[in-house]
Amino acid sequence: MNFGTLPSGERVERHELTSGRLRAAVLSYGAILQTLEVDGVNVVLGLPTLDDYLTRSRYFGAVVGRYGNRIAGGRFTLDGVEYHLPVNNGPNSLHGGTEGFDSKVWTIRDVTGSAITLALVSPDGDQGYPGTLAASVTYTLDGDALRIDYTTETDAPTVVNLTNHSYFNLAGGGDVLGHLVRMAADHYLPVDGDKIPTGEAAPVKGTVFDFTTPHAIGERFDGAYDHCFVLNGDITVTEPGSGRTMEVTTTEPGVQFYAGGMLDGDATPYGPHAGFCLETQHFPDSPNQPAFPSTVLRPGEVRASTTTYRFPG
Repeated sequence: MNFGTLPSGERVERHELTSGRLRAAVLSYGAILQTLEVDGVNVVLGLPTLDDYLTRSRYFGAVVGRYGNRIAGGRFTLDGVEYHLPVNNGPNSLHGGTEGFDSKVWTIRDVTGSAITLALVSPDGDQGYPGTLAASVTYTLDGDALRIDYTTETDAPTVVNLTNHSYFNLAGGGDVLGHLVRMAADHYLPVDGDKIPTGEAAPVKGTVFDFTTPHAIGERFDGAYDHCFVLNGDITVTEPGSGRTMEVTTTEPGVQFYAGGMLDGDATPYGPHAGFCLETQHFPDSPNQPAFPSTVLRPGEVRASTTTYRFPG
């Protein structure tokens, strides 16, 4: 169905998916997951109109890229050539720059009752990144699970790090500070004052970043989490009031756990800690951090990753 028209004249579509206990709505704008209902309760933060997404969004539900998370100083060097990106987060480039994938209209390649595939071609030089990048994302509802599959290909060496930026609230309202998080992550990435990793993978044991046993989001650190964790297994989040649980598995090496502390109730319909993000991804600033897993993609390669959010009943 038609969701609206951009000032450029581009039409935005909205499609609904259903399977078992789950129902979702996906927009062609930003490949946004607008809603995800579990047993009739919407567990993601979405916005009702296209104008809201243009003026009040904080990446709600969007696929961000070419590079999700931060790149220090808005620059990196690849094969001896330095590339410069738009700076839109203090001194850094965040989520692909000022006009990232979250603000593009994706092409709908295929849609069924329970799945949708969207595609986007990012031209050489888009936001300063080299190479023409072909990206696709598929949302599939399967019983009690939402699976997100990403693929990317390029015609010249580039860097890429796609992720979905959904904010979850398993209660369907209120704040998420009481949600219990258990994360199979023995290390996290400390950051400097601009939220750029220092290059160290620090042990979580004995710190406020230890979620190897369940802890409430607001129990420690004032809930001010916005850090990347090095995964060696799955993630489970439980909302005690409803008993609703979400299990997250991914092929990615890390996850950015953001507890929504910077949400602005004046600029958006949602205030601080209205939702939390689990952005499965490669590490922030990897193009400038040789010790991190590489995010370089070269011609002839296909970068594929899968993340699954399961809601056991």
